Amino acid sequence: MLQSHTSDLTHGPVTRQLIRFALPLLVGSLVQLMYSTVDMMFVGQYLGGGAAAAVGASSMIVNCIVGFFSGLSVGVGVTAGRAMGAGDTDRLRGIIHTAAALTLLLSAMYTAGGITLAPAFLSAMDVPPEIMPDAVLYIRIYLLSLLAIVSYNIGAGIIKALGNSSSPMLYQLLGGAANIGGNWLFICVLHLGVQGAAMTTLLSQTLAATLTAGHLFRLPEEYCLHIRRIRLESHLAGEILRIGFPAAVQAIILSASNAVVQTNINRLGVESIAAFTAYYKAENLIYFPIMAVGQACSAFVSQNIGAGDLLRTRQGTRSSLLIGIPVTAAVSVLSLLFAPQLFGAFYKEAEVIALSCRIARVSFSLYFLYVFLEVYAASIRAAGKALVTMGITILNMCVIRLGVLKLLMLHTEDAAGIAAVYPITWACSALCMFAYYRSGRWMPETLREDRRHRL
Repeated sequence: MLQSHTSDLTHGPVTRQLIRFALPLLVGSLVQLMYSTVDMMFVGQYLGGGAAAAVGASSMIVNCIVGFFSGLSVGVGVTAGRAMGAGDTDRLRGIIHTAAALTLLLSAMYTAGGITLAPAFLSAMDVPPEIMPDAVLYIRIYLLSLLAIVSYNIGAGIIKALGNSSSPMLYQLLGGAANIGGNWLFICVLHLGVQGAAMTTLLSQTLAATLTAGHLFRLPEEYCLHIRRIRLESHLAGEILRIGFPAAVQAIILSASNAVVQTNINRLGVESIAAFTAYYKAENLIYFPIMAVGQACSAFVSQNIGAGDLLRTRQGTRSSLLIGIPVTAAVSVLSLLFAPQLFGAFYKEAEVIALSCRIARVSFSLYFLYVFLEVYAASIRAAGKALVTMGITILNMCVIRLGVLKLLMLHTEDAAGIAAVYPITWACSALCMFAYYRSGRWMPETLREDRRHRL
């Protein structure tokens, strides 16, 4: 039985376990939000809207790269969670060390490629010439922290799959404290500008990654991380990638579709770029709690599928929705009520704050749709059907979102009007995920129940 450093999610009250598991994830997500938000606050308040626009313009490329590895961490977490649920320590040990090998190999490739191709990508996104030098500088320094970012995300994914969500929260919290101190030092004291904001990310993410790696080294001997054991086991890498690669592609597609939207925003000028950048940061107050619920659902479902308990799996999905919807509604309402103060924390320019508020009014009230999208997608991926969620994402983000975007651009040049593309595609994606979940085809063949038990 796996006891130390782990938590068994296959027994006990479903809703209580999900809440206890999700709360540290929520705190960790808010700390993750703090990383980028504090950067933006320091940049916007001390360096001005132009520097903030440069950071925002480059963030879409960063999100595409980081999104790939976030998807890969899903594959690692699901396979590790199933091994945990089945009590298979040998398999768990192999998964941990194969994941470490993938982290080292792929992060090195993406760092080198991203640094080399950053100017070309930014040019393709029609970044205004006046902010291009700062945007290139920011993204190149930021990418130096990619190994640390990936190491933390994949390492934290393993720890969460073992039923421990508190330790990753603590490591992010310590990294967040370093982030605040680093921004003050590099921007306010040393006056390093946009370069200082990126250097702060490198410092804070390295700290969080180091602490996470230390945790993996301290796991029980039968499956703890050992440097000498790090190797790419092809059959385990294949299993991780069968789930992780579609999830990674899904994340890239989502980020790429956002980049297309951003490209159209970039054509509207620096003010629109700055307003959308603030909006993206503020919406994370709503987005990250949803992601915390989704991650809790994924860990819960993967362990219970590994244990062969499909009924409990379904209960976990239902409880995740019942937790996520009211939380999202409450945060959305509060964000709308205090929108001027919220966006005022990023910028001093009144026209940018006003435009950010109008953008928020378009989508914040409909963000509850994303709960359905995320929870059903998390359950389907945890069951090993990541290709399905990828297909739904491609359909909605590459076809529907871009089609809606084109129609909107024909009728408006207002950034707030363009923002309507988001809730429209959330609704379409949520309906597709729900339809597939209701069909029951996500269930592993060995665990199929009679149709009368289906949700």
